[in-house]
Amino acid sequence: MMNRMMAAVFDGGLKLVQDYPVTEPGPGWARIKVTVAGICKTDMEIMKGYLGFRGVLGHELVGVVDRCGDPSWIGKRVVGEINAACGHCPWCAQGLGRHCPERTTLGILNHDGCMAEYCALPIENLLIVPEDIPDEHAVLMEPLSAACEILEQVHIHGNERIVVLGDGRLGILCAWVLSTAAFNVTLVGRHPEKLALADWRGLKRCLWTDAIETGADIVVDATGSGQGIVTAISLCRPRGTIVLKSTVALQGNVNLAPVVIHELTILGSRCGRFADGLAMMRKFPDMPLERMITARYPFAKVQAAFVRAGQRDAMKVLLDIA
Repeated sequence: MMNRMMAAVFDGGLKLVQDYPVTEPGPGWARIKVTVAGICKTDMEIMKGYLGFRGVLGHELVGVVDRCGDPSWIGKRVVGEINAACGHCPWCAQGLGRHCPERTTLGILNHDGCMAEYCALPIENLLIVPEDIPDEHAVLMEPLSAACEILEQVHIHGNERIVVLGDGRLGILCAWVLSTAAFNVTLVGRHPEKLALADWRGLKRCLWTDAIETGADIVVDATGSGQGIVTAISLCRPRGTIVLKSTVALQGNVNLAPVVIHELTILGSRCGRFADGLAMMRKFPDMPLERMITARYPFAKVQAAFVRAGQRDAMKVLLDIA
């Protein structure tokens, strides 16, 4: 029985370990043989000290179930929601396990991640990937589902004017998802080459230095910068809605008086349901998710992959684990 594996471990520094212990799945859990893993900005923030995590990195994956108490899962190609909830608290009872106070989070909080030959997740977290969806799309299920979360939190009629701030991967995915529900969506970014990648379904695009029309009904901050909320407040109409996708600590003072004066609604928005991300992929198979893939690296070159992921023009860098 295999009990050791190759894994990308962060313990104050990133290292590729050849003999990391394989986690065996407990009751109700599955072991997944990882095929592809994605490098996320959160992984890079962990390497700067975010949440004090130590262990195997990674929470974006596609893999095949190879061990499970329910034999019907064996051999299934899957993706997995990253929060492993307790299953019995009030939040879990409401179907909000991603807010469970006792949850662990794959590769982020008290739970070894997927940048390894194997990882483990609860069966209820798994979603079978249809044959017509390639690994290169399926590995983006987590960020795409996070973008879809906006549609669950905000009721969109279709005639709203929406502005998305930030031309990184999450900003582009948010803009694409919103453009399936509204006709007037503008993506604002700082990088012409990234804005060019975002061309889909008539999405409007403009540079941060351009004159941006104020009075938007909805503004999404996906900048990854504390400045994003300041700009979002300035662009939003009275009684409009600001959706925060950036998990950054604000530096310095932010004037919140306009929030009160204009009676703005500010929503935090985090993880989404993978079923919603999969439904989006199925309904819009022409969504050009492959444009988000900047490079692929063999697992043995994980350090080089992280260097590439940190470069300015990088969107999504993948690791071929299998």
